[in-house]
Formats: sequence, structure tokens, C-alpha cells
Amino acid sequence: MASPFRRPLAAGCALLVGASLVLAGCERGSDALRASAQATNTAASACPDVVAAARAAVDKATAKDQPWDGPSTGPKATTGKTIVYVAQSMQNPGVAGVAAGLTDASAAIGWTLKVIDGQGSPSGIQNAFNQALTLNPDGIILGGFDPKTTDSQVRQANAAKIPLVGWQALATPGPSDEPKLFSNVTTKVEDVAKISAQFVIAQSNGDAGVVIFTDSSIPFAEGKSQMIQKELQTCSSVEVLKYANIPIADVANRMPTETSALLSSLGDKWTYSVAINDVYFENATAAFRQSGRTAATAPVNVGAGDGDAAALTRIRNGDFQSATVPSPLRSEGWQIVDELNRAFAGEKASGYVPQIHVSTKENASDANYWDPTGYQEAYKAIWGK
Repeated sequence: MASPFRRPLAAGCALLVGASLVLAGCERGSDALRASAQATNTAASACPDVVAAARAAVDKATAKDQPWDGPSTGPKATTGKTIVYVAQSMQNPGVAGVAAGLTDASAAIGWTLKVIDGQGSPSGIQNAFNQALTLNPDGIILGGFDPKTTDSQVRQANAAKIPLVGWQALATPGPSDEPKLFSNVTTKVEDVAKISAQFVIAQSNGDAGVVIFTDSSIPFAEGKSQMIQKELQTCSSVEVLKYANIPIADVANRMPTETSALLSSLGDKWTYSVAINDVYFENATAAFRQSGRTAATAPVNVGAGDGDAAALTRIRNGDFQSATVPSPLRSEGWQIVDELNRAFAGEKASGYVPQIHVSTKENASDANYWDPTGYQEAYKAIWGK
């Protein structure tokens, strides 16, 4: 998800057991999924074709070791470059995760990286961008903020012919003419929205009462949640019980009371939740506990981004979150460096869109982040390093 807050696959196998998605080491697992669903759901699904398609998509997206599917060719490393990462906020785990990838990739290619923290405010981000311009770098990275908020600085960089690459700066991946970015590195929001809804459909066998949490004040977030709702509605037996608009800025204050109110009003009809960002569930756990719910009796909670360390810890521990759709933050940092290298070499952007993954208790690693396997080796080979 583009936001200042908070994406040939190895064979995987998914079995629905009770309320958990358990990965097993078999071939594709579709037969086992169907058998398990029949055992745990006495009523036939009202949308069997939709459920079957959702299970196939989830099976693929939950594969544990998804190999790198990005570019394998490109220009050799240019030398002596200095790049600046203008970070929305280094307190944002997604932004910081990309910074970690940029640090490693810059060292691998032999460049100098400078990170300037925008500290999460429009004025801070503008000041950070101004500092970046005074350094007259070879390239600038827009880390997790809307370029419209720095329109003057973007145009100055364009006039100075400094290539700009965004990370979740726009809703769509790839090059942009307005604002002028050489490329924007992000997953496709429609893919993230779809797989999060498919996870609910697959795990519930098409029988779910869902609450969607969104921030309607942010067009990108509202668009994502509308896509989630539309995908859920492809199964007639899935009911969206509540479309809850809670601004990200108010989540810490409002989510505990909103969760308690929803538990009171919806009761056991509320079986699943999907949120545009994992932070909603971080602030709902206390309310679930206070209501006497356990991980087994609370709604199954699914985050549609970004898969930060706190979310993955909750998922691994079974702490009121079952899944998230993580951005491959570190490999995205490497992709950004590769895109800038293509710009410096006078070539086109790679056109690569990071693959979609779903992290669950069964496939989340202790490292608390997700990236496809083999991306560093692939980029080093391209750069001749």
C-alpha cells in the first residue's frame, strides 16, 4: 500500500484445520483443502467456484520459499554515485525496512547512501527534501509519502535532471509522468486487496461475517478497502457486517472502544476482519482480551499491509492476528537501487512489480520480515558484483 502508515513460486500446500491455515509439505494441497473444508463446514458453500479459486490463490501466496521472480538482466553498476532517501518517518516500520534494504544494496553496488528523516509531518518531509536537493545527489528516493505534498521540490529535482524513484509514493507501480518519477516501487494495491479478501473466503469456506477497517480520509486507503469489499462480495454467503472508518491518526485512541462496541453489537456474527493496515489489530488486542475472547474465539484478523515486525510477531504468537500481506521491504530497497542504476545508465525502468505473499503463523520467520529468496544474488549478478 502506498502510504505513510502502513507485496515461478515454490509449491506450497494449505490445509484448513479449525480456524487456522496450516501449511503442509505435500504437492499443491487443493484436494486436502477441500477435504478439510468439508470436515469443518457442514453446510455446502454458496459459492464453491469462488472458494476454489480463492484457495488456489492463497495456496500459491502462502508458499514458504517464494523464489525471486524479478529482472535477470540490466546495466552493469555505474560508479561513484550518491543517492538520498527522503524518508516519510523512520519510526514507520515499512519506511525503515526499505532503508535497511537500501543500505545493503548501496554497499553492494558501491554507492554512498544518505538518509534524511522527514519525521512524519508535511513540513518535516518538505524540509528533508530541501536538504536532499542542497546535496545535489545523483538520485533521490521518495520514501512513503505523496509527491503532491512536495510538488515544488519534485519539480526542482526534475529541472536539475535528478532521477526520482518512489517507494509506495503512488498507487500504481512503474514510471510516472505526473509527478515525474523514473519509477515507483510498490505492489499492486488491487492484488493486495484481492488476496486479503480471498484469504477470508478460503479459510471460512465462503461463510464469514466480516468487518472492514479503513481510513476513508485517505483516497488510497479508501480505494483499497472498497476493493476488499468488492472481492468479498463475489461470494454471496460472505456478509460485510460493518465498514468501519477509523482514521489512522485516531487508531490508538479509537480502536479499543470501537472493538468493544462491535463485539457487543455484532456478537458471534463477527467472525473475520480485514484492515487496510496491521496497526488496527495492534490496538484491538486489549479489547479482545477484556471481552474474554481468546485467539480461538475472537474474529480471524487479516491485515492488507504492510507486514511490519509487530504484526508478524502477533501472527507467529497467535496474538489476535492470523495473516498479513507484507511488502517485501528489503528486496524493494534493492529494486530501488537497481531502478536508479538503470536511470543513470540511460535505460528504461525494469517494469518489475513485487510479488504478492501472505504471511501466516505457519510460514512467518523469526526474522519478522518477508522477502523472496535469491533477490540479492540476482541483483549482484546484474550489476556485475
